[in-house]
Amino acid sequence: MMQKKWSLTVAAFLIISAAHAQVYKNPKAPVAARVKDLLGLMTLEEKVGQMSMNSLKGSLDNPIAYGACESPFVTINEIATLSIKAKKYAREKTRLGIPPIQIGECLHGQLAAGATIFPQAIAQGSSWNPALIKQMGSVIAYEASSSGVDQALSPLFDLIRDPRFGRVEECYAEDPYLVSQLGIAFVTGMQGDAVQSLIGIGKDKVMCTAKHFAAYSIPVAGINLGPASIGERELRSIFLPPFRDVVQKANIYSVMPSYNEMDGIPAHANRFLLERVLRKEWGFKGYVFSDYEGLKMLYGFQRTAKDAESAAPMALSAGVDLEAPSPDVYSKLIDLVKAGKVKQAQIDTAVARILTAKFKAGLFEKPLVDTLQLKKRVHTPAHVALSQQIAEESIILLKNDQQLLPLNINKLKSLAVVGPNANQVQYGDYSSTRDNRSGTTVLDGIRQLVGNKIKINYAKGSTLSGQDTSGFVEAVTAAKNSDAVVVVLGTTSVVFSGIGWNGHTPESEPKDPFTCGEGYDVTDINPDGVQRQLLQAIYKTGKPVILVLVHGRPWSISWEKEHIPAILEAWYPGEKGGAAVANILFGKVNPSGRLNVSIPQSTGHIPVIYNHVSSGRGFYHNPGSPDKPGQDYVFSSTDPLFPFGFGLSYTSFKYSNMQVSATSFGKGGQVQVSVDVTNSGSVAGKEVVQMYLGNKVNSVTTPVMALKGFDKIALKPGETKTVKFNITPEDIAIWNMDMKQVTEPGTFDVMIARSAEDIVFTKTLEYKE
Repeated sequence: MMQKKWSLTVAAFLIISAAHAQVYKNPKAPVAARVKDLLGLMTLEEKVGQMSMNSLKGSLDNPIAYGACESPFVTINEIATLSIKAKKYAREKTRLGIPPIQIGECLHGQLAAGATIFPQAIAQGSSWNPALIKQMGSVIAYEASSSGVDQALSPLFDLIRDPRFGRVEECYAEDPYLVSQLGIAFVTGMQGDAVQSLIGIGKDKVMCTAKHFAAYSIPVAGINLGPASIGERELRSIFLPPFRDVVQKANIYSVMPSYNEMDGIPAHANRFLLERVLRKEWGFKGYVFSDYEGLKMLYGFQRTAKDAESAAPMALSAGVDLEAPSPDVYSKLIDLVKAGKVKQAQIDTAVARILTAKFKAGLFEKPLVDTLQLKKRVHTPAHVALSQQIAEESIILLKNDQQLLPLNINKLKSLAVVGPNANQVQYGDYSSTRDNRSGTTVLDGIRQLVGNKIKINYAKGSTLSGQDTSGFVEAVTAAKNSDAVVVVLGTTSVVFSGIGWNGHTPESEPKDPFTCGEGYDVTDINPDGVQRQLLQAIYKTGKPVILVLVHGRPWSISWEKEHIPAILEAWYPGEKGGAAVANILFGKVNPSGRLNVSIPQSTGHIPVIYNHVSSGRGFYHNPGSPDKPGQDYVFSSTDPLFPFGFGLSYTSFKYSNMQVSATSFGKGGQVQVSVDVTNSGSVAGKEVVQMYLGNKVNSVTTPVMALKGFDKIALKPGETKTVKFNITPEDIAIWNMDMKQVTEPGTFDVMIARSAEDIVFTKTLEYKE
C-alpha cells in the first residue's frame, strides 16, 4: 500500500513538473506567464547566471546558463558553428534549458570576417536618407541572424559635438533630430517595425541596443571615458531626445549605459537616468545591458565603490540588469542575497526583464542556424551593391571651383592618384579587417572605371601619421607627369573593436598607428603627420588638385579650403568606397551627401555646433546700434569652416512657393509647411530640403535654430516636386525653469534651407495657448 502511495506521489510530481515545463516552453502562452513560470523554477544561482555574459566558447563548460554570450571576432562561419554548440549545450546540458542571447557587434555590418562591410556610422549620417539606413539595418540583421546573432550592440545615439573624441566616427550627427530619424530607421530595419517589435522579434531580425546612455560623446577635453559637464536642461533638450524617441517610437529592446559620469555619478549607478527617466518617464520595458566592464569601473576606475561587493548593489539598484562582458561584479550577488544585503526581489526584477526579451525574441523556439545556407545569405551581390549605394549617397562635395568635377574621361590622358589612403581600404572601428583584399580602394575604383582610357600614375607619398617626407619626390613626379591629381588623405582606426588597450593588426595589414576610433582621441584636428605638407607639395606643381578625405573625424581644413579647388568628404565609405568615390569623381553619380556635423576652423574653435544658444558664439548686437559688430575671437570669427547641412551638387536646385497652412495654432493643432523644389540644372540629382525652427523669445535660453524636418528628393532636369513638413507643439517645446516640458505662447520662425547657414525662406508663426 505504501509503495502504491509513493508511486502516485511520484507520478503527481512528474505531472506537475511537466505542466510547469509546458508553460515556459509553450510559445502560445503569454510572455508574462512564461516569465513567471520560469522564474518560479529557477534557483538563485540560475537567476544570477542570467544576469551575466560570457563568450560563446566560454559558455560550453558551465552547467548554469548565461544570460548572454558574445560572438567572437572571427569568421562568420566560425561564429555560426560556435553558435550551434553553445545554444545546443544551453538547451540540453543546463537544468532548465534556457538559451543565451547571442550578442553581435553590428555598427556598420556584423563584426565578422565574411559579412558585408557598410560605410561607418558617420558616413551613414551624411546620407540624410533614413529609408536607405532602414534597408541597411534589415540586411545587417539578415546576415547577423544567419550566424545565430540575437542582439546587436548598436546603434549609437550619441551626438557629434567634439571632433577630438575618437568615437565620433561611430555617431550619426551633431543634431538630435537627425540622429533620432536615422537611429529609428536603423532599429526598425533590424528589429522590425515598431508595432511588430512590440509583439516580438521576427524571423531574420535581431534585437537592438541603444547606446551610450547618456552624453557620452562630450567628455571633458575630448578624452574617452571622461566626465560630461552638462546640466539637466541641456541633457534633456539635446542629448536625451534620440534615446526617448527610439524607446517610444521603435520599441528598442535594450539600452546600454555609457562609461562616463555626470555630476559625479557614473552612468552605471545613475538611478535618475536608468530608473526615473528611462523607465518611469519614458516607459521603457526592455532590459539594461552594461557596457563592457562598466560595472567593474565603479570600483576600479571611478571609485564610487570600494570593491565588487559594494558595486553590485549600487548598479542593481540603479537599474542595470546584465553585466558584460563576463561575470565579475554580479557574481557577488549570490552571497549578497544570502547575507541579506540585496533583496531577492531585485534579482527577480532584473531576470524577468532579461527573460521577457528572450521570450519575445523567440529564443526558446528558434531553430539553430544552418551553416549550409550562410553562403547564400551573407555578402551577396545585392548587399554589396547596397553598401556602395550608401557610400555614394554619403559622400559630400565640399568645394568645386570652376566646376573642376566631374572629371571628363575623354579629356584626360593621365591622372595622378596620390596619398596614404589612395591605395588602402579604411572601414573605421568595429570592423574585422583593413586588408585590401576585402574591398575596393580609391585607386582600384579609379582604375576599374577608366580602364585603359587614362594612364594612372600612383604614388603613396607619405604615411598617415609619420614624419617621413621621402615619398614626396615620387608623388610630385607623378603629379607633374599627369593632367590632374587626386590626393587621398585621412586616418585609420582600430579594428576588432577594442578600447585602445589591445589594438590588433594582422600581419597582412598596414602598420600605421591608429589615429581614430574607440580610445583614440586627439589634441589637434588638423591633418595628421605630414599629410598637409604632401598636399602642399602637390599643389605647388600647378596641376588641378582634387582632395578626397577618407577618415573618421572632421578635420580642420582651412588651408585646403582656401587653396584646393575641389574637395570630397568621403568619411569611411565601406568595402565599395573606392568605387563610390570614382563614380562621383567622373560624374557617374551626382554627389548628394550633406554635412551631418559642422566643420570647425581649428581645434581652438571646438565646439562648433549650429544649434547653439544665442550667446553660444559670443555675438552681441546692441538693439539700439544694429550696425555694431559682434564679438568674435581676436584673430578669427566663430563661424564654422563648413556649416551643418552643407553639400554641393553637379546640378542646381531652385526653391519657390513656400506655403504655410495657417499663421497660428494651439495645443493639439499643427501647421503644414510646403515648398516647391526644381532641378534647374542639366543633370539629375538629389537635394536635401531642410526645415529649421527658431523661437524668438522663451523663458529659458534655447537654440537659435533646430532641425525639425528634412527630405531627400531625387529630381530630373527641369522636374519640380513639392516637399511638405508638419509642425506640432512638440516641435517647439522647451524645458522651462521648473524643469517641466512645456510649449510657451509666442512667435517662432520657420526656415526652409539648403543648410544651417543657407536659409532660403523664412516665415513667422504664432503659438497660442
